[in-house]
Amino acid sequence: MTAPPHEAHPARTGRSLPDTQQGMRRRNLARVMHTVSSEGPLSRAAVASRIGLTRAAVSTLVDELIRSGLLEELGPERPGRVGRPGSALAVSANGPAGIGAEVGVDHLAVCAVDLRGRVRSRAVRYGSNRSRSPAPVIEQLTGLVRRVVDEAEGEGLWPAGLAVAVPGLVARDARTVVRAPNLDWHDADLGALLPAGLPLTVDNEANFGALAELWLGDGTPRDFLHVSAEIGIGAAVVVDGRLLRGTRGFAGELGHVPVHPDGPECACGGRGCLEQYAGEKAVLRAAGVEAGEDRVGLLAGRAEEGDEAVRRALREAGTALGIALTGAVNLLDPESVVLGGALAGLAPWLLPSLRAELARRTAGPACPVSVSELGPQGPLLGAAHSVVRAVLDDPAAVAERV
Repeated sequence: MTAPPHEAHPARTGRSLPDTQQGMRRRNLARVMHTVSSEGPLSRAAVASRIGLTRAAVSTLVDELIRSGLLEELGPERPGRVGRPGSALAVSANGPAGIGAEVGVDHLAVCAVDLRGRVRSRAVRYGSNRSRSPAPVIEQLTGLVRRVVDEAEGEGLWPAGLAVAVPGLVARDARTVVRAPNLDWHDADLGALLPAGLPLTVDNEANFGALAELWLGDGTPRDFLHVSAEIGIGAAVVVDGRLLRGTRGFAGELGHVPVHPDGPECACGGRGCLEQYAGEKAVLRAAGVEAGEDRVGLLAGRAEEGDEAVRRALREAGTALGIALTGAVNLLDPESVVLGGALAGLAPWLLPSLRAELARRTAGPACPVSVSELGPQGPLLGAAHSVVRAVLDDPAAVAERV
């Protein structure tokens, strides 16, 4: 099993590769991959200029990456350049793919993303997973994974790893769900239930949503608090482009921050938690709306039509969110707060009361609050892209598997 993809590269863990020729080679392969991925298509000369190596050294690295199926040549660079045109390099459209999966309270989802960041295959199954034991849920998820992998392989891709987003606390072994109150799971080792053979990472859905925002969001800062919601509410703190995980890896449980200490009991065992006021179930109850398949769409539609009960429920949810977020903002001083997940679709009615509460309670200047363009797709995309990032961070490890 590998380390979590967003921590896999030595530079991100604080570990250093041995300062040997082999260690330098691995670092330089990663530099080439990241440069071509972020700025390509580029010629060998352009890559050499950007990373400060000789063209001969870069050509050797590029040839290795082409043989491994990680880079491909597109032909001569566009006309208009001075001198003989070089062959433009791009990350491969085929080859490795990141497989992302999500276990939701009422759905399962899987997708395959290639090295260029394109979703090449997707599968979704709707149905309640609440209070079901992990084994049958993961068996169904495995079926979706196999379907997506088969479709991806039909397009010339192969799975480089599997990352699974779950709505709960995940141990630092990146495979054990310690507690997922809305699923009623405790100490579930997903690594023992998922198919062997693929590098596996299991992580909290809010963490993957925040990483998706960091990697895919347009203009997202490197210091922000990401709030994500489905049935429950989670959060992730990103500091200088890295997740703040906490000692046990449990940081970000915003949904279980008490906003009214004497309030109703919560599935976590506490009372008056944020989820009891701003979680999806609580908002539906307060709005007098029965749960359906597209609950967020139903709430948004009724709010748009002027349903005062729904609008009041969303205002109250925004106020509760503002109270809970105030503590986090005062403590962490993030550059911004980003609303993702189901909250993104309800932002027009949540934001006014949320912003007002933050402005009233925050010690410093008001913290900007924005809405994720990724919406509920964030955790799934973050999971898949975390595998892609692992390939970019250590292409030598992938080459060794080919």
